This record gives sequence, C-alpha cells and structure tokens, in this order.
Amino acid sequence: MATFAVQGNDFSYEGTPLRLLSGAIHYFRIVPEYWEDRLLKLKACGFNTVETYVPWNIHEPKEGDFRFDGLADVERFVRLAGELGLHVIVRPSPYICAEWEFGGLPAWLLADSNLRLRCYDTAYLAKVDAYFDELLPRLKPLLCTNGGPIIAMQIENEYGSYGNDTRYLVYIRDAMIARGMDVLLFTSDGPEDHMLQGGKVPGVLETVNFGSKPSEAFRKLREYQPEGPLMCMEFWNGWFDHWMEEHQTRPALEVAEAFEEMLAEGASVNFYMFHGGTNFGFLNGANHIKRYEPTVNSYDYDTLLSEWGEPTEKYWAVRKVLERHAKLPEPQLPEPIAKRAYGEVLLTEAAELFGQLDGLTAPVQRTCPEPMEKVGQAYGFIVYSTRISGPRSGMSLTLQDVRDRALVFADGKYIGAVERWNPVELPLEVPPEGLKLDILVENMGRINYGPLMRDSKGITEGVRLGNQFLYGWTIYPLPLESLEPLKFSPLTGRESGRGAETAQPAFYRGTLTVTEKADTFLRLDGWTKGAAFLNGFNLGRYWEAGPTRTLYIPAPLLREGDNELVVFELHGTEKAVVRFTDQAHLG
Repeated sequence: MATFAVQGNDFSYEGTPLRLLSGAIHYFRIVPEYWEDRLLKLKACGFNTVETYVPWNIHEPKEGDFRFDGLADVERFVRLAGELGLHVIVRPSPYICAEWEFGGLPAWLLADSNLRLRCYDTAYLAKVDAYFDELLPRLKPLLCTNGGPIIAMQIENEYGSYGNDTRYLVYIRDAMIARGMDVLLFTSDGPEDHMLQGGKVPGVLETVNFGSKPSEAFRKLREYQPEGPLMCMEFWNGWFDHWMEEHQTRPALEVAEAFEEMLAEGASVNFYMFHGGTNFGFLNGANHIKRYEPTVNSYDYDTLLSEWGEPTEKYWAVRKVLERHAKLPEPQLPEPIAKRAYGEVLLTEAAELFGQLDGLTAPVQRTCPEPMEKVGQAYGFIVYSTRISGPRSGMSLTLQDVRDRALVFADGKYIGAVERWNPVELPLEVPPEGLKLDILVENMGRINYGPLMRDSKGITEGVRLGNQFLYGWTIYPLPLESLEPLKFSPLTGRESGRGAETAQPAFYRGTLTVTEKADTFLRLDGWTKGAAFLNGFNLGRYWEAGPTRTLYIPAPLLREGDNELVVFELHGTEKAVVRFTDQAHLG
C-alpha cells in the first residue's frame, strides 16, 4: 500500500516530493508482445511514469459483451509497468478523444437516437455505470492504495472543450469513488478560460494540455487553481496525420526547449505521445473542422519512439534535457527489433464482393437506407441495394448525407463515387426494364473531437433520383470481422483495370512465406484504396491519396511458414502484386 497525494505545490509519494516525468503509451495500439519493449525504452529515457487511456469501445464492443484479452488486456499492461518500476496514470473516462474511433465511445450508443452523449442524461449514464461496474473492479487491485502502480486517474477528458455540465462531471467523479477509486483524481483541459471553466470539478486537481508556451499555460491555470502542483497532462510534442494531407512533423529542438521551460517552472509533465503506435483495423478516428478529416492508420505522431518502436532524434533530445536536471544512469535499451524486407508477393486469387454478399453477411430489409448503427453494425462497410423502375432520363442520383465514402453501381457498372467532403450528384439514365442500384459505403472513422461527434455511418438521410426518394432497400452489413466465408477463384483479370466500368470491389489473396519472423511494412503501390488482412488480422486501411504509404506489421502477427494476405480493393488494381519492405513510408 502506498499514498500519492498533493502536498502544497508538489506531488508526494509516500510523503516524499515527486515530480512526474511521464509518457503516454496506449496498450491498445501496440501488440502485447511489444509492451515490455516500449516500457523499458520509456524508463531508459529517464521517465518514472507511464500514462494510458482506456477506450470503452475496445472493452465493450457490443453492449454487455466485455473484452479484456489480447490488445485489450489493460490489467496485464498496468501490472507489467509496475513490475518494471514505473508509476501508472490511467484515464478511464467514458470519452478519451485520442484520435481514436468515436473518441473511445462504443458505436452502439448511436442506435438510440434519443440518447445524449457526455452530459447528465440518465440513459447515457446507465450505460456508463454498466461499463464502470465491469472495468473499475479490475483496476481497483492495481491502485497504489492497494499495493499496485496506479497513482492517479482522470475524470472525463478535456471536457471544457465540449461542454459545461458540472452535474455530469460530478456524477462521473462520484461513480469512480463509489467503486473504490481512492487514488488522486484529476481533470485535464486546454489553458483557456472557457475550457478551464467548463472542465472544472469541485475538489479535483486541474491539469492543462498544450504543445507550446508553457509559462503562459501555467499562468492561466494559476488563475483557476492558485495552489497545487503544476502539470501538463498532455505535452503535444508531435502530431497526427489525416488522409489527403501532409505528414506532420515537429523539430526535436523545439520540443526540447518547451520541455526545458516546463522543468524550470517546477512542473510535472506527461508527453503525449511518448510512443504512438498504430490504429489497427478500422479504429482510427476523424476530425471535422472545416470538413471531415479521417485519421490515417499510423499513429507515429512524430514522437520519441517511432511507430515501430525505435528511439528517434526527439528521444535523445529529451533525455539530454533530463540529464541537465538529474543524474541518470546509462540508458539500458532492449535489443533492437529486427526488420526484414520479404519482397514481392503475387496475389493469385480473387473474390468479387457483390458475388459474395450472401456468404459474408445476413441481409436485412428496410424501407429506408438505415445507417450502420440501426442494423447493429459498428465498423467497416455497408451495401445498400434496390431496384429502380424505368424508363427515366435527365435525372441525377443524390445520396443525402453519406458517411463517409460511397461507390455507386448501376447494373454492376461503376458510375462514380460520392464523398462526404465532395457530395456530388451522379447522372443516371434508367432503361425501360429498370436497373439494380448498389451503393457500397465505407465508414472511414467516427469523429473523435468537437461538437459533431454524433457521427452515424452509412447513408443517414435517404437516396433520391431527381426529387423522388427511393424506398425498399436490402442492406448488407459488412464489418469484415471474419473473411472465412469468402470463396476465392483464380485471378481472371476482370477484377483489375483501376476505375474502369468492369472493375469490381474484390478481395485478393496471396501467400507470404516466412522462414524467420521480423517486423515488416506492407506497400501497395499501384493499388487504389481498401484494407489489408494478414492471417485474419485487420492491419488497417491504405489509400493512394496518402500521406501514408505503408502498413506496419509487427513480427508477432506473422507465422513461420505460410501467411495468408487478403487485400480488399475498392477500385481494382493494374497488377495484383504487393511488396513487403523493411522501411516505413509515412509521407
């Protein structure tokens, strides 16, 4: 048993003042086999604490169905950090942001159109309580008050950037305390008046989040909290990438100077991020400032450890700053993790999507093209099919509020794409015998920050030809959680020809043979857009729009011998070949 508390303007651990030198490492963005490697590198940099969010949607992917294994084994991660001599800060808010799908909220919350998020709504709070009833008892034995490494926990996350419902924040605080969370509780907000006002909780320590101008940020915090330790809970030393934009970087010298200024202020700091990791699968989030901006699968963040876990220039610059303030032992880094270029792999089989729908999913009939959440789906793709009577001419097809990117097919021929950020109308001529309309919609990630978070996916407001709404739809949910039902045939060439009318969304399959496992990176040059799966594991999305050009594959995802690679390509490819390289390309 240990005590971690506020003592004047300091933190104290067992009665001794302690400056927290912390780094964010998200267990859910790293394969468990590499957790120890990343934590040891954090310790070798001179840090004494690790911080992690806890995403609700990982732990309760379907309502009442809880998961705490594999990438979701938060208890194992926390215990491991403690065994390595690190303190742990846990941020188990219902909402986490983190550039993570829906800010960590589970998509099934959106099935109830009347439920209000992140406020004192009894229906929402009942869901939070059920989650806390499962999560918090697992964390209780790991609290420092019970002999574990967890020294502090956060209430909600940057709430002042979203709302001002103090009653809601007090409810979350009391819900945590009632379940035995008797460690230091805190909030974190941006250093602006409305943020600190909206996010403040009576009797709870306030911390601030920023990327620059530490002295200004701490002065603003002091206006609202005259006493207590100064802490930057998120020092944004890098940044994340969106599709269709440039790769984000920040100079190491600039980061070191801001860190030095924080230490001179006597502050504690948590580097967000220390190691970013990867948004595997379909779990990247999105922003919406002027338009919808989906986040890429790499969460490299240009930070102290690269996406694949190597110390960067920033790592050594930060350690050099720490060496000026404390005597550090020589860094004891783990052995470097091997990387390998396995070369080209020919994908020799294919399965066209529209011929596989009945095997992949159970269709549902609806009058209107309902969004994913209304048919029990969280992630992936969804197909809407109907018949249009003919003849009709001089009309255009309108998809009202598509989320996020739709491919439209008339009698199997591709007629165009409708994108959330480019909501075009598509001219459509209907012959006398009518035609079959198929619309394949991709969920590219729910908004994780700001006022537009209620982000249902699919077609949310109907489809019309001219001014006439089309009714009577067959809906095929395609979460792609398992590809086992697919029936592959030898590649014929019909699946190729990027953007051609004959090109069909299709799954391509090939075999990577491995004699010795190592980290590697998948490149899909010449492909257009889709997702890749290795041995059934969803590696994530690729898109020629960039900036990211590679998908990171940690060695534990490989098998010695044959490995099955499946690529789901939306637009066809000129040549069904991929390449495994030993170099990342982030843009």
